[in-house]
Amino acid sequence: MDAPEEPQPPVIYTMENKPIVTCAGDQNLFTSIYPTLSQQLPREPMEWRRSYGRAPKMIHLESNFVQFKEELLPKEGNKALLTFPFLHVYWTDCCDTEVYKATVKDDLTKWQNILKAHSSVDWLIVVVENDAKKKNKTNILPRTSIVDKIRNDFCNKQSDRCVVLSDPLKDSSRTQESWNAFLTKLRTSLLMSFTKNLGKFEDDMRTLREKRTEPGWSFCDYFMVQEELAFVFEMLQQFEDALVQYDELDALFSQYVVNFGAGDGANWLTFFCEPVRSWNGLILRKPIDMEKRELIQRQEATLLDLRSYLFSRQCTLLLFLQRPWEVAQRALELLHSCVQELKLLEVSVPPGALDCWVFLSCLEVLQRIEGCCDRAQIDSNVAHTVGLWSYATEKLKSLGYLCGLVSEEGPNSEDLNRIVDLLAGLGAERPETADTAQSPYKKLREALSSVEAFEKHYLDLSHAAIEMHTSVGRTRSARLVGKDLAEFYMRKKSPQKAEIYLQGALKNYLAEGWALPITHTRKQLAECQKHLGQTENYLQTSSLLASDHHLTEEERRHFCQQILSFASRHTDSPGQKIVLPLHCFAHLQDLHFTPSNAVVHVGGVLSVDITLCSQMPIPVRVEQIAINVHFSIEKNNYRKTAEWLTKHKMANGVITFPAETSPLPATQNNSPALELYEMFERSPSDNSLNTTGIICKNVHMLLRRQESSTSLETPSGVALEDGAHVLKCSDVTLEPGPNRITFRTQAKEPGTYTLRQLCASVGPVWFVLPHLYPLVQYDVYSQEPQLHVEPLADSLLAGIPQKVKFTVTTGHYTVKNGDSLQLSNAEAMLILCHAENRAVIYSNTREKASDVLLRVQSSDKVTSISLPAAPAYHMIEFELEVLSLPSAPVTGGESSTLGTTEPHRKHKDTPRAGHCMATTDHKVSIDCPWSIYSTVIALTFSVPFRTTHSLLSAGTRKYIQVCVQNLSELDFQLSDGDLVDPGCSADVQLVPLNAQSPQAIHSKQSVFFVWELLWAREPPPSLRCRFSIGFSPASEGQLSVPLKPYTYEFQVENFFTLYNVRAEILPAAGTEHCRTGSLCSLEVSITRLSDLLEVDKDEALMETDEYFSTKLMYEVVDNSSNWAVCGKSSGVISMPVAAQATHRVHMEVMPLFAGYLPLPDVRLFKYLPHHSAHSSQLDADSWIESDSLSLDKHLDDQPDGGVRSRGGAHPASSGEHKGLPMPRLQALPQGQVFNSSSGTQVLVIPSKDDHVLEVSVT
Repeated sequence: MDAPEEPQPPVIYTMENKPIVTCAGDQNLFTSIYPTLSQQLPREPMEWRRSYGRAPKMIHLESNFVQFKEELLPKEGNKALLTFPFLHVYWTDCCDTEVYKATVKDDLTKWQNILKAHSSVDWLIVVVENDAKKKNKTNILPRTSIVDKIRNDFCNKQSDRCVVLSDPLKDSSRTQESWNAFLTKLRTSLLMSFTKNLGKFEDDMRTLREKRTEPGWSFCDYFMVQEELAFVFEMLQQFEDALVQYDELDALFSQYVVNFGAGDGANWLTFFCEPVRSWNGLILRKPIDMEKRELIQRQEATLLDLRSYLFSRQCTLLLFLQRPWEVAQRALELLHSCVQELKLLEVSVPPGALDCWVFLSCLEVLQRIEGCCDRAQIDSNVAHTVGLWSYATEKLKSLGYLCGLVSEEGPNSEDLNRIVDLLAGLGAERPETADTAQSPYKKLREALSSVEAFEKHYLDLSHAAIEMHTSVGRTRSARLVGKDLAEFYMRKKSPQKAEIYLQGALKNYLAEGWALPITHTRKQLAECQKHLGQTENYLQTSSLLASDHHLTEEERRHFCQQILSFASRHTDSPGQKIVLPLHCFAHLQDLHFTPSNAVVHVGGVLSVDITLCSQMPIPVRVEQIAINVHFSIEKNNYRKTAEWLTKHKMANGVITFPAETSPLPATQNNSPALELYEMFERSPSDNSLNTTGIICKNVHMLLRRQESSTSLETPSGVALEDGAHVLKCSDVTLEPGPNRITFRTQAKEPGTYTLRQLCASVGPVWFVLPHLYPLVQYDVYSQEPQLHVEPLADSLLAGIPQKVKFTVTTGHYTVKNGDSLQLSNAEAMLILCHAENRAVIYSNTREKASDVLLRVQSSDKVTSISLPAAPAYHMIEFELEVLSLPSAPVTGGESSTLGTTEPHRKHKDTPRAGHCMATTDHKVSIDCPWSIYSTVIALTFSVPFRTTHSLLSAGTRKYIQVCVQNLSELDFQLSDGDLVDPGCSADVQLVPLNAQSPQAIHSKQSVFFVWELLWAREPPPSLRCRFSIGFSPASEGQLSVPLKPYTYEFQVENFFTLYNVRAEILPAAGTEHCRTGSLCSLEVSITRLSDLLEVDKDEALMETDEYFSTKLMYEVVDNSSNWAVCGKSSGVISMPVAAQATHRVHMEVMPLFAGYLPLPDVRLFKYLPHHSAHSSQLDADSWIESDSLSLDKHLDDQPDGGVRSRGGAHPASSGEHKGLPMPRLQALPQGQVFNSSSGTQVLVIPSKDDHVLEVSVT
């Protein structure tokens, strides 16, 4: 620090500015204390609490101590904070009262009067205690006396304003305590004064800013005031707060400029609209550019001066905050905004001046950042600085084009004059960069000095910018710089160097879909390829530009004409082919097959219509449009008929192709797309799936060897296929927009044809679509002749004529005159021949070709059908009537037939017989003229009727009832029902009891027929019967052929009545009616009605001396549980075999309910002895089983347990015979026993003492 008697100037704009503290009193005393004071004051931080709720901060206070002079005190209106004394300190070490009164007091009084005159209330009195001086003065008063006097004289109500500092130069604890107290007081007083004055300054500054809408308000004046506040914050090392002040000034000025552009301009902005005369760039190498600050203060600064100074201050503070990368970001924003602000303010700028200013500023910022960062930091933060490099490159390029440094001839005289003017505007180089070899000033002067120097500097900057953009992943920006570099090379007549940059930029734009940059880059690339003589690439780029709608119509016509001109010039060299992708010439929109199913037979004609949208601006004559077709024969192709192929095709035959996207440039190798298809392999025997998978059909293109050199015939990316199968259409003019083109082909070989490639040739130029996607195929089939026979109705009915449809598919066979079908006649099926039978011939597409008369000749064994002549792949359809003879299956008992819907299933008798018709299959063998083998077909006929029979008895009279049930959906007329004995026995007579008139039988209805059975002598054991009845459909008129009657054969056995069973229930004696709970008498009489007959001669017959007899077992069963049988319910009797022989049985029963009750059932069984021939060979278990089987077989309405449920006389239930051979029971046939009491009822009345009355109603 300088000596107090030689103070520094009051205003020093350096980074070392500190708050001013004046020192009055003993200057020598202060000089001795100053070193210690300057070290101790900033050591401890103080908490600075600010107004308006701003966060407190910890600051270290430093001060600039100067000698007190009245001139230092601020005058009215002075707003300079840097020259403002924040605190006034008076120093004294007086310890003598006399000295105090003589000099010190007067000096203190004068000092305070001056402060009061200038309204300075921030002061402090420091009394320094010196022990050495105190020893020399023996008559002095104690120290406290002087301090007290000073406090009483000057610190009346503020005693803390007087501070004692004891022996400040000694090293003792007392001294340290004294220093601490003094420093705390000094810091507190200085901070309070600083806060108070700073707050007042901020209020005044805020008031001044609020007056900015008043006339006469000046931004420059306000700038100086707010910058003063920034200086104060910077002085306190509060760089963030200082930066905020400059940011606010920046934002305020920017808003005024924007308002000016919108028409709301301030008067003071006219000072910044002066023409630019200096463009020396930013100055960042010194903290404060005093030259530009003075220009601002004098309101003589231009827009660039203000922006340069403002940014230099922001840069300085950002570097103090260690945020150099924000400097780069702000610099880029500043440079772009300055360009716009100059336009908004309409500032006159010489051509190239702004480019020089931006170029110098970019390099100045970059060098300033490099000066405060090491290389590792710079390399890791390239993303922040690469924008400045790129901007500097762009501006240097503009200067080169402006000054003629890029042309081949070099700059002319006008360009040289412009260079001189631009260099003059730079002025002299600043002293701080004069010794720097690569300063921005030197680089710019050198770049503008010659063509070679410019090229060197421009290439260095461009390559550096590209490398930096690439390293941080900004590929698009790198491509943009590369495009500028390519344009530079094109001007320098070096197209081979420009091509790589243009290709890289085009690749990037295509990948990201930038339409306009793609168009612009292609135009540049076309020019480059034209200069390089790359004919193929130039033609492809020209075709792309001719189809580009972002160009004008005139430009598109120009590029299209380039292609046509080349084609017309090279028509004489047919061997040369230029292969280009089709998408740059036309777009395949859709494809349509005729026939629509894309299936055609061998020899058939197939049409393929395509819609090709030309993208050229003018009509183009195309010499040939061809579609290359790949032919393949699949493994199981022989199984694929026309119907099978049609099921796997699209419905309308139209295939729509998606819009194609432009591929990468032609110089890059593009692999063809994968053509993947599903593959199914089935078993030839049962058509089951064996294997499935995915196959690639263009593997030969994917795995082909890459050629080291590319010829014109096979350009990279597009391959021209040569195949044996080609669809062609010649001499076609493609109008702009959609064009319809038709190809026709005749199928020759069966297989699958895949449309692989579409080619359009314009002279030697071939536009090729290498792959059609989605997959486009048509199939050619060779079909074997086939015969198909099917009924016209859902089912064929036996007995009436039924129509059958014959379909002959000729396939590859041509039916000639004389060809016929030979049908072998079935015995039970007739083929009816009619003179009016006709055959219809259809084409393969079901179009009717002809209708001819069909000749059918029939003999005993063969029916011959003469086929009309028909070409290959046609169909012959005709109908014939067949008649199956009706008959029912032979049955011996009560029968029921069951039909089924399953084919080839005959006459199965099941309980569900009433619901389905019986079916009969008739197999017919057909000999076809195209085959040496016979074709066997089976026709299934359903019998429309179900017939059952039953035997009815009335004593000894017998009746046979036949039930005919109509199971079909048709109604029939029945007539001439007859029942005969095929044996023609004269002893038996069947007397009909039916109406003779025809009877109608409707669907699902039944008709019954009854005959009485009469005989003259002993009837036979069995009777064979045949029922026949005529029938015809009720809805049809006269039939062309007579119908055979329906027949049904059956057999009746043991139908003669042998026994009459009669039962009667009598009430108890003395009562008129039976009562519930009372015993009643049951009388059963069994009467033999005939003598010995043939049917009686069995193992149960026993012969005595007088007569024959047989053993019977009777059983009384009440299945309805109305009666309770008391005592024995069954028994074995010996019945004489003689007419009118009677056996009576008496037993007691008890009625359980009241009402008319039916009588219990009485059943008769034959009782076979145990010594029969086969029973003697069985054990006891077998006897029991045999009885069970016997009852199950013959008692169809009696369950097994019904016989053995009663105890007593039943032999099978007797426990004493268990393990011995048992007799057997055999039920008598239904016709041999007649129950004359069947249907009889007995009145039972309730008992008188019954509380609950139960009545049985039957």
